[in-house]
Amino acid sequence: MNTLLLLPYPEIDPVLIEIGPFAIRWYALAYIAGLVIGWQIMRRVCEQTPKLLSPVKIDDFLVWAALGVILGGRLGYVLFYKPGFYLANPLAVLTLWEGGMSFHGGLLGVIAAILAFAIRNKVDPFMLSDLVAIVTPIGLFFGRLANFINGELWGRTSDVAWAMIFPRGGPLPRHPSQLYQAFFEGVVLFLVVAAVWRWTDGRRRPGLLTGVFCAGYGVARIVGEVFREPDAHLGYLWGPLTMGMLLSVPMVAFGAWLIVRAERRPALA
Repeated sequence: MNTLLLLPYPEIDPVLIEIGPFAIRWYALAYIAGLVIGWQIMRRVCEQTPKLLSPVKIDDFLVWAALGVILGGRLGYVLFYKPGFYLANPLAVLTLWEGGMSFHGGLLGVIAAILAFAIRNKVDPFMLSDLVAIVTPIGLFFGRLANFINGELWGRTSDVAWAMIFPRGGPLPRHPSQLYQAFFEGVVLFLVVAAVWRWTDGRRRPGLLTGVFCAGYGVARIVGEVFREPDAHLGYLWGPLTMGMLLSVPMVAFGAWLIVRAERRPALA
């Protein structure tokens, strides 16, 4: 293969600013951007739709969501992907700046945050989860871009014209699968959920948007896993099945159940 025809990988320093022991990384900024932008969009939606939560409650929920994403994402990665390593090196669980976050773990963390916040504030958890479903693709988009900048979670070897040689991915060209996932899990999924909210009666059917998001993400993730190189320490679980695919199948089923449930119930006035 003539590597001169390949797209060059734009090597970007994962550290944006470093002053002594203090460093600001693109990975951290991706999480901050996703949370802040999502928070502002949720506030705006609630301002335009008075029957939903008050903007003040959305402000309060931001802290709960951040804790759910970070703690759930990290614990999910530890338990789903490298339990043996972290059991032998428990202090490594705290090294968040080195990467290692699981979306499925973060999702479970956010679900726990939604339930706890809803109970504490006596609000409908599905109303809150629908708002979260609208903005979560934004965080996924920035997170996948951060994966690309870090040169991690690269794709399988390929001879497509846009294949790239990743610095830590060996000498062979690979799919830039992080960008595929940023597009499908971020851009496409956001447009789908936003369209259901804006042009259907989804806002009057609590749980519908949550179902659309869960099912949509599950499908997008499974498709993305077709192009993504499986984690080296896990490989393929059975045949072509990867851990990402395995964890996404229940999401599709759960999302489909939520959609059917929401459609069968009377729409809110």
